[in-house]
Amino acid sequence: MLDALANSTIESINSDHKKKGKRQGISSDGWVVIDYGDVVVHLFSPDQREFYDLEELWKDGKVLLRLQ
Repeated sequence: MLDALANSTIESINSDHKKKGKRQGISSDGWVVIDYGDVVVHLFSPDQREFYDLEELWKDGKVLLRLQ
């Protein structure tokens, strides 16, 4: 599932905005990161999302988009 989400994100951003992201991480590890410089996309498995709890870490930050 993470591979499909990452590939779709990369294709969509490249097509719509002509930006190329750098992908890191292995989907089987539960975390894939796509770095666009000013924007970093984190894709987590449910288990990894719960473990890292980035929402708590960045709770004072401004949410621009939330996908669930």
